[in-house]
Amino acid sequence: MPLRCLLALAGLAAICGARAEGLTAQRLGVIYDLDQSSSRDIALLYAAQRAVPAENVVGIHLPDARVMTPESFSPIRERVLGQLPARVQSLLLVWSKPYAVGCMSMTSAFAAGYRSAFCQPGCARTPPNPLFDSDGWLPADTVGWWPAMLLPTSDPVLARELIKRGLSAENRGPPGVLYLVHTEDKVRNVRAATYAGAAVVLSHRLAVEELSTPITHEVSNAIGYFTGAVHVEEMPLIRFRAGALADHLTSRGGILEGGDQMPALSWIARGATASYGTVSEPCSFLEKFPNVAVLFAHYTHGETALEAYWKSVKMPGQGLFIGEPLSRPYAEHRP
Repeated sequence: MPLRCLLALAGLAAICGARAEGLTAQRLGVIYDLDQSSSRDIALLYAAQRAVPAENVVGIHLPDARVMTPESFSPIRERVLGQLPARVQSLLLVWSKPYAVGCMSMTSAFAAGYRSAFCQPGCARTPPNPLFDSDGWLPADTVGWWPAMLLPTSDPVLARELIKRGLSAENRGPPGVLYLVHTEDKVRNVRAATYAGAAVVLSHRLAVEELSTPITHEVSNAIGYFTGAVHVEEMPLIRFRAGALADHLTSRGGILEGGDQMPALSWIARGATASYGTVSEPCSFLEKFPNVAVLFAHYTHGETALEAYWKSVKMPGQGLFIGEPLSRPYAEHRP
């Protein structure tokens, strides 16, 4: 449910319209790399486990590189969209690399097409997300976007485990605790200014707990964990529920291999079901990172991880969305 709708319930905004149908397996395209056996195997497993129609599954050839050039990417995207049924509204990309197109993330480039304006050099604002805090989910039909999520396959065992997490999360929440973490890193702690408001909005849906680093005790039953740091030192202490979302605000969390900062993939390896990180320098614009109140307003009202994460970022051009897109621990709460 849009955050503005939650405020409406308190008499603080206009009443929202009826919800359109959300993301389903029938509306998800699954794209894999023909040159990687693990990519193909995981894609076919996912399609079978989630009952994705066979015509929604498309194989493509990708370079063995972390970053694609826009020139090589654009015809591939055009070919994929041309092969998919018209009903497809969102995409699952089943590989680990490439994870970027120029300075855009792979997921945002597939969603909106490559445009340099989505990742202007230096500290600059980038084009807005027309899906931010929106109602319903027909993005291809309404705005011509195919929002995507990457399911990394560099570790096939982890990829299979991630699929299991998404399946086992169905209708599992609540309970669960949303952890909002304050750090001593002034540059990366900027999202902490939004925590109090998020707690007010979300506290009637789930338990919300604010923590401060250093954290030396076990953090249990986490359905969400959000912080700002280059490396999350307390990671071994976090115990995630199936369906958990987690990310850390930093510049290069979306660089999944060879970066000098903790990658978003570390959250998946620890037990989260979806995460987010940027692939090029975003500076400290909050709009380029998930808004926790918006993210969990949608997630706890039964939307999928892909829907909720995409609706939470105002400027997603540099942001890589990773995880299991159809995870819905609060499915029974969808209106």
